[in-house]
Amino acid sequence: MNLCLMSSIKVIEQMFPNAKCELIHENEFELLIAVMLSAQTTDESVNKLTDHLFSKYKKPVDYLNVPITELEGDLRKLGLYRRKALNIRSTCQLLIDKYKGVVPNTRDELISLPGVGRKTANVILGVAFNEPAIPVDTHVERVSKRLGFAEENDSAYAVEKKLMNILPKDKWNEFHHQIIFFGRYHCTARSPHCEQCELTKNCIYFKSRLLK
Repeated sequence: MNLCLMSSIKVIEQMFPNAKCELIHENEFELLIAVMLSAQTTDESVNKLTDHLFSKYKKPVDYLNVPITELEGDLRKLGLYRRKALNIRSTCQLLIDKYKGVVPNTRDELISLPGVGRKTANVILGVAFNEPAIPVDTHVERVSKRLGFAEENDSAYAVEKKLMNILPKDKWNEFHHQIIFFGRYHCTARSPHCEQCELTKNCIYFKSRLLK
């Protein structure tokens, strides 16, 4: 492996050794709903909403036993709440009809659920079922491109594949959380903490700033 990539990985691991999923949940179903709600929304906002939501809706059938307008009202504080309400109801119906109300544990089955893409499926696999996976959200994609793990024009899927090739499989889940924390709390989108960063010598973004 490239020495620069190795040193970047080591620093990120040391900075956030206890990184973990920040979406509050008690089971696979709650995690699935929380990740679906997190699209274009912060985990903090989702956690504030699910504190009430998960006390009202315990099982897939609960989301189907209320009018769609009531569910929309419960989700109204989040962006895209109407679309999310529809997807949640459709997913809950499919969970009941096809999976006996249980969240499936394979990527293909998860992606078949309405509103569940590859990133969401990978989160469920890694967090709920401890299956090796690297979900690529905005933080993972941004940091990967800044530090040279991936190319600027790479798709999220290409970033995922490159990280899978760089990292040992037994580190996928752990490093996924660590790189998210690095992007969320250090290498932020608008005001990254470059002055306090040990990785500027490896950072394509930092070098490009110096040229401006």
